[in-house]
Amino acid sequence: MMKRRVSVLLLLAAAAAAVHSDDGKGPREDTQDEVLATRFMAWLAEIDPLITAKERAAFLQLRRDHQRDAFIRKFWQIRDPYPQTGRNEAKERWDERVFTVQGEFGSLEDDRSRIYLVHGPPDATLDVRCSKTRNPVSVWQYEGSDTLQHHFLVVFVRRGGLGRATIWRPGMVALERVVDTARSCINGNRLRPLLVGLRDLGSDYTFTLDRVLRKPKPKSEEWIATFQAFTAEVPEGAATFDAEFDIDFLGRVQSRTVVQGVVRVPLEVAEVEDFASYRSYNFELTGEVVRDGQLFENFRYKFGFPADEPPPEGIPMAFQRYLRPADYTLIVKLEDLTSKAVFLIEKTLTVPEMDILADIPDDRDNESMRLFKEATEAVGNAETAIRIVAPRGELHSGFLRFETLISGSEIEKVAFYLDDIKVVQKNRPPFSVELDLGPFPRLRDLRVEALDAEGLVAAEDRLLLNAGEHRFAVKLVEPRGGRSYEESLQARADVEVPEGRTLERVEFFLNEQKVATLYQEPFAQPIRLPTKNATAYVRAVAHLVDGNSTEDLVFINSTDLLEEVDIQFVELYAAALGSDGKLIETLTQDDFQILEDGVPQEILRFDKVSNLPFHAVILLDNSASMVGGLDQARHAALRFFQQAITPKDRAAVVTFNRFPDLAVKFTNDHTSLGGGLQGLTPEGQTALYDSLMFSLYYFSGIKGQRAVLLLTDGKDEVSRFGFEETLEYARRAGVTIYSIGLNMDDGGARRRLVSFANETGGRSYFIRDLKDLDTVYELVQQDLRSQYFLAYQSTNTTADDDFRFIDLTVEGTKATVRTLAGYYP
Repeated sequence: MMKRRVSVLLLLAAAAAAVHSDDGKGPREDTQDEVLATRFMAWLAEIDPLITAKERAAFLQLRRDHQRDAFIRKFWQIRDPYPQTGRNEAKERWDERVFTVQGEFGSLEDDRSRIYLVHGPPDATLDVRCSKTRNPVSVWQYEGSDTLQHHFLVVFVRRGGLGRATIWRPGMVALERVVDTARSCINGNRLRPLLVGLRDLGSDYTFTLDRVLRKPKPKSEEWIATFQAFTAEVPEGAATFDAEFDIDFLGRVQSRTVVQGVVRVPLEVAEVEDFASYRSYNFELTGEVVRDGQLFENFRYKFGFPADEPPPEGIPMAFQRYLRPADYTLIVKLEDLTSKAVFLIEKTLTVPEMDILADIPDDRDNESMRLFKEATEAVGNAETAIRIVAPRGELHSGFLRFETLISGSEIEKVAFYLDDIKVVQKNRPPFSVELDLGPFPRLRDLRVEALDAEGLVAAEDRLLLNAGEHRFAVKLVEPRGGRSYEESLQARADVEVPEGRTLERVEFFLNEQKVATLYQEPFAQPIRLPTKNATAYVRAVAHLVDGNSTEDLVFINSTDLLEEVDIQFVELYAAALGSDGKLIETLTQDDFQILEDGVPQEILRFDKVSNLPFHAVILLDNSASMVGGLDQARHAALRFFQQAITPKDRAAVVTFNRFPDLAVKFTNDHTSLGGGLQGLTPEGQTALYDSLMFSLYYFSGIKGQRAVLLLTDGKDEVSRFGFEETLEYARRAGVTIYSIGLNMDDGGARRRLVSFANETGGRSYFIRDLKDLDTVYELVQQDLRSQYFLAYQSTNTTADDDFRFIDLTVEGTKATVRTLAGYYP
């Protein structure tokens, strides 16, 4: 019996494409160069109702058994409904159904097996029986299944009432005779009206049946390209080159040995890429470590080297892996991304035990290292101090634990304040706390006060979260708001300066009288109070060399009746379009009306700008699904930089797949921007929302016209943040989003891209051909250059933080005005 089943599986695997093609293009041809092992043929036959055409083609292209085994594991992982658990419920359910259909129907070739495997057992059945053994027609009824959420019927016909069952469709002449004969059998009278009803449905029933037979799509088909990208295999027909390869063992880390490999490529075989006058060598290294015939791990590196001064002895590329002592097979592929030529090496690797500890650098980030150093020095100096250890990374949200470092013997308690609201006081060590920063990353102010035995503040520290590298801010540490000062006080300020900018001076004011100007740290100044215990305010103003300024203000000796009123000054960049969709550039201030939550607002500033400088981020999808289109997309982005970025503009490049990558920081240098687009390869799944959130965060601290140009060809798959969280953050960021969808058929994904654009005052474009990108970028450039600037002081002085809706219209016309949908105060 087992021997017969294997032979059937072998035949079925060879013919599976012709019987159950899911692409509508008829029979498929296998592309394998060698006969697969029996177990892989059996697997292909078993999951034929589930595996997509792309997955099947990718599997047949694999040449090594360890790759095929790894593919099968990943095939089921991508379908696991609860990947956070140790079980894979999808595979368990499939295995159970395979066991059932083999027992019930005797073969995976039976159409009943196919339907049962995908949709599970029917909710009700109608069997037409002509004898105890002959069962010519069966009707399966489903109220819904794992893949379809609506009612459907499937009719099966068996010639002679025995053997394999075939799915019946209206008009299948070869099966109609069986159906007619069955009408005289048990339940035959119930069959006729049912079939008449299905025939009457016509194309509607055919459409439903096509959906029933369609193979369920995995959560992502991009996993295929990602899997292939980590496979150390030379494409058929690829050119090859020779290189030197060395292995060394550097010591141990815990129980593992540090294995270092070095590939050295001779200059004469390496090809230089010239992209936007930026000349470089670009390589991609892929490796597989195989143990006991199974893939133990795989890895991937990218290398880029300027071509101006290459090392004469060749281009070295090193990688490190931590492996336990054992025997392995190591396969390394190095591809020249410019010439597409490949170097491949496979060797047996015996990893020894090592007594020497490897010299691995401390993995703490620089800020933590600095804080530990300061804390150590403070202990040595017997200084009473407290420091907040900055968390790793840039975007912080959700629940996060914060640690503090203290020195000195006076500290008894520590109070934690988030946005000046006291959240907790710790009365004994450890002085750490877990705080909820909210569902999305926004600017948060964390402050700690170290208290002595009498409850007085002995030391304090402050940390701004999600501030961004462009933030320019000054904070008065002293004096402290609400406290009483009789005759004098010490004014002390901390200043945050944006990266690459220079601080010129800090000025201190008592009320509006300037009392001191300081040009270097420490920014501290004693101030005499002319009137004892009088209510006053101290102001600190920081100035950059380029003229930008920022300030902070603290009231002293204030009464309980004194309140601070937060006045919102709202700035809008707007574009007005006529009924023909063209920009209207002849409007005046009197033509516009602003409503905030339905309340009219007075326009205090108005400018018509035709050559407005801007900051723009090109957010470029380089996930696996961009295969075949990425090169054209990066050339279109380069042309945008060359045509749109003038000396007064700034642009940045952010690429994304599973994670966003800031390839180029804000600059107006075309060569640097082109260099950020160099050496890109499509890989990984799509983390659209995380990457958009990252790009919006990158604008923190930048004022003026700001825009994200988002190019993507797929819906989000692996982001930590959801659509609603990202949309809310986009509203808060005040950055215009221009969304460009490429070959997007998913209606939900398209609507979400439209929402990002509409809520931020941008536009959305959907294109089929990357050749259209140049036109889209030109329209975006015109849009950014031809806008109106309006500003008003909100009449809403309440302390709530609800979203405030803005309605900007042009009176007396049908013009459409695009601007921010609103803002959070």
